[in-house]
Amino acid sequence: MKPFTQSRFVMSAALPGDLPPVGPPELAFAGRSNVGKSSAINALLGRKGLARTSKTPGRTQTINFYELEGGERLVDLPGYGYARVPRAVREQWRSLVGAYLESRHPVAVVVVMDARHPHTDLDAQLLGWLGEQRTLLLLSKADKLSRAEQKATLEGARGLAPNVRLFSSVTRQGVEECRDLLAGWLQADRGNKKPPVKGI
Repeated sequence: MKPFTQSRFVMSAALPGDLPPVGPPELAFAGRSNVGKSSAINALLGRKGLARTSKTPGRTQTINFYELEGGERLVDLPGYGYARVPRAVREQWRSLVGAYLESRHPVAVVVVMDARHPHTDLDAQLLGWLGEQRTLLLLSKADKLSRAEQKATLEGARGLAPNVRLFSSVTRQGVEECRDLLAGWLQADRGNKKPPVKGI
């Protein structure tokens, strides 16, 4: 199975009531604003502009759904943690993402962190929310670190989750490795129903 060979945008959800019905297996992507989440998604899907990138943090404020080759979904959650976003918008993020995680159980949540500044307090809060949920930590922008810095960053992040990978959408470091890992999880999870995440 090669779920990332074809993909298309399906819909956006701005409110909990806009979320589509639970259906195909889903991979959810989360991360702080401006950590390279959209670039990582585009690299994994082999598409340059499917997930819109922006230099303005906090631009994405909806949950965006993409359909993969086998009908599975890739779900792009809005970035969190940008201070200049109004408090009401931050509360809307909490309500929207909380509704998503409480209403379904994604195959995995890919938490994208900037390799230069991994594991902020907000990242820790998200990981606490996810609990036993299968998680992949993607240390993006790894190309901005030296090899020694990459090694130290990777070792420092291994205690946060069982699955941690260095990643660069520029050099494509980690792209194929992450595709294989996520495709394997999708394959193994088909037909395996689990309860949704609680405690948001």
